[in-house]
Amino acid sequence: MTSWVGRSAVEIAAAVREKRATPREVVAEHLDRIARLDGRVGAFRAVRAEAALAEADGLAARGDLAELPLAGVPLAVKDNLDVRGEPKRNGSAATPDTPAAADHVTVARLRAAGAVVVGLTNVPELCVFGTTDGVHGVTRNPWDLTRSAGGSSGGSAAAVAAGMAPIALGNDGMGSLRIPAAACGLVTLKPGYGVLPARIGGGDWFGMSENGPLATTVADARLMCAVLAGTEPSWAPMTGTRRIAVSLRSPVAGVPVDAPFRAAARDAAGVLIKAGHQVRRAEPPYPAALAVTALAHWTAGVAVDAEGLDPALLTRRTRTQAALGRRFLKGVRASTARDALRRRLEPFFAEHDILLTPALARRSPAAEPWHERSWLRNALVNSACSPLSPPWNLTGWPAMSVPFGSLPSGAPCAVQLAGPPGSEQDLLDLAARIESLRPWRRTAPLG
Repeated sequence: MTSWVGRSAVEIAAAVREKRATPREVVAEHLDRIARLDGRVGAFRAVRAEAALAEADGLAARGDLAELPLAGVPLAVKDNLDVRGEPKRNGSAATPDTPAAADHVTVARLRAAGAVVVGLTNVPELCVFGTTDGVHGVTRNPWDLTRSAGGSSGGSAAAVAAGMAPIALGNDGMGSLRIPAAACGLVTLKPGYGVLPARIGGGDWFGMSENGPLATTVADARLMCAVLAGTEPSWAPMTGTRRIAVSLRSPVAGVPVDAPFRAAARDAAGVLIKAGHQVRRAEPPYPAALAVTALAHWTAGVAVDAEGLDPALLTRRTRTQAALGRRFLKGVRASTARDALRRRLEPFFAEHDILLTPALARRSPAAEPWHERSWLRNALVNSACSPLSPPWNLTGWPAMSVPFGSLPSGAPCAVQLAGPPGSEQDLLDLAARIESLRPWRRTAPLG
């Protein structure tokens, strides 16, 4: 019997289209893995076992099955996006337990392409923090169960890294795709503004938050992005030389980048030099006020999302975040800081095509109930781990995390690629080149 766990979405869909596998076989095998492993990982808030099998059977009867790009592929969905018939809890006891009447547009497009939603994945409350824990439990990194899977798309990342789904849907407002992808050894792309449908929360965190894929291969991430965008994926290999800048330092003064993450970026630069690209050290001109701008927008976005929720049902750290955000809200709405940041970085990207950096500054925090601790403690831990993500949410430009190497613990390490508006395909092409030259382990060895 062929096992479909650990196979890519591209492989699974091809097998289903060619009738080498049925959607029920594939979905049932992944549901079995969820049942066996998720008690240790905590990736899912809700598993749709009966509904997913029924949908797999319905999919098998479709007349266009042979044309579906994601035919029979199990999909995990972040629990801040509507899935028809399921409550959207957003990691909170304060959100209504009311089934969604319709799919979010991204879920609808993936389902129309043949994907089957096996469950909704855990998030920190209102998707605020870079660790995934709260009233629905603690989500652990499948590669190191003592560490957090990251956040806020931590449940989605853990599900894919553990082989419980080949792909997952998440979103990124200050690194919420790239942080858990880097921690869990996955590929992700935070697209630029307007490239993929957003419609997240109460206003996409002022346009900073974008939906995107979590996958074990660049081809799967590329395919998901094409389905979400309503376009055909481009499989043509990258041609020509790219001018790549390498920066090893944090954009936030006083936040160091640990040696393994610096080493990963240096080694990735060496791989790209051997591949024929022009690579040199260069530091983006990050403004000194970057951390303040990020803090103001991060907290204000949560203040908007918390409107109408019972404060007594929110955790203490979320109440503090929303209260801070209300102080910043008027200023953020009138702010020109993001325009100024874009203008400041445009000359850098006129000289360089792509920026290569470490993906994280240090490994993810311990897998603990961080939601029971103070807002300040959470903010400090998050900032120390992931200072390299926020600039690309503030600009609204694309950035992705790509697995590269490993940490001393054996868990995956990663690098970040960022580019100017419209560079999504270049980023994916460069990531595919890295993958071909330095393939990574795709699924955590959980048994």
